[in-house]
Amino acid sequence: MYKQIGVLTGGGDAPGLNAAIRAVVRTAIGEFGMKVVGIEDSFEGILGETHTRKLNTAAVSGILPRGGTILGTRNRGSFVKMVDGKPTFVEMPIGEALANLDILGIEALVAIGGEGTLAIAEQFHKRGFPVIGVPKTIDNDLAATELTFGFMTAIDIATEALDRLHTTAASHDRVMVLEVMGRNTGWIALHAGLAGSADVILIPEIPFSFDSIIRKVQAREESGSKFTNIVVAEGAIELGKREMYQDEKNMRLGGVGAYVSERIQEMTGKESRCVVLGHLQRGGSPNAFDRMLGTNFGACAVRALANGESGKMVALQAGTVVTVPISEACANVKKVAVDGQLVRTARDIGISFAAPKESKLGEEEMFEVRTSGS
Repeated sequence: MYKQIGVLTGGGDAPGLNAAIRAVVRTAIGEFGMKVVGIEDSFEGILGETHTRKLNTAAVSGILPRGGTILGTRNRGSFVKMVDGKPTFVEMPIGEALANLDILGIEALVAIGGEGTLAIAEQFHKRGFPVIGVPKTIDNDLAATELTFGFMTAIDIATEALDRLHTTAASHDRVMVLEVMGRNTGWIALHAGLAGSADVILIPEIPFSFDSIIRKVQAREESGSKFTNIVVAEGAIELGKREMYQDEKNMRLGGVGAYVSERIQEMTGKESRCVVLGHLQRGGSPNAFDRMLGTNFGACAVRALANGESGKMVALQAGTVVTVPISEACANVKKVAVDGQLVRTARDIGISFAAPKESKLGEEEMFEVRTSGS
């Protein structure tokens, strides 16, 4: 049994991080008699002059409903360098970090984060240091787990935004475009679009055409609905083009919502507006589900360490928390199935994904073409 473990948070912040930290501390101390050290600013906190703090039950009291992370986090750091567009792990920082962990008396790690954080954690495991990963991403795109905490809260925020845009769009007969997060996947856009009664959903998995968008806007006009609500994932791609970046050097996506809004206004003459939710989806208090899931993941991660597991990630599968190899979790991005149940349901109720064929076929015809060929 370990005497002392460390816990850190990496990558973008997400609602539920503090719930996971709290569960790690309470489980480690109360159930297994371990001490816990919080590592600040992700893996950067164990390089050079280390930045850590002792965590006891008093230190995590009251943090369950708090957004963000009490330990701080970083999207980028010293452990990964981009070479030819691919992440490359640097040997020296990991060696230095392992030496510092030894000095600090930290015998094992719980690393809470997304794909990048977990990939770094796996490097520690490969060097013989015990580590368990906890999946965190509001995009819900990590393989091997059905859900990640932060996702449900992000959907709530995006759905509320769509509800509010619906009334102002209807009042002014406008086209309203809501840009939400989703670099490689459209999970937030798809779920929020369904829950928030969007008319068009644009996701990275289904390249869109403006002909199809305009067809939908015009069809609504003809049916008496003079307004249209569109939700677009930040990584959505126009057919034949690539993602749009507001900062290409740092690979920061942005601008597709404004682009869609401007083109629609040019092509239809209808007044169009764009709203970018951005970090509003990350900030603030987690909802009940994300508090519960973060707590469940944190407690199960400590239990896995106590049971002698390493190089694993806790994951939700069929309602049960299990452990899977971190390598499996990072192997690929979990994308929206273009003929999956949620996409089919959206099409059934008249939502357009602006696929090129939709400019020539009705939604019902489009659905029949897809299902008859499957």
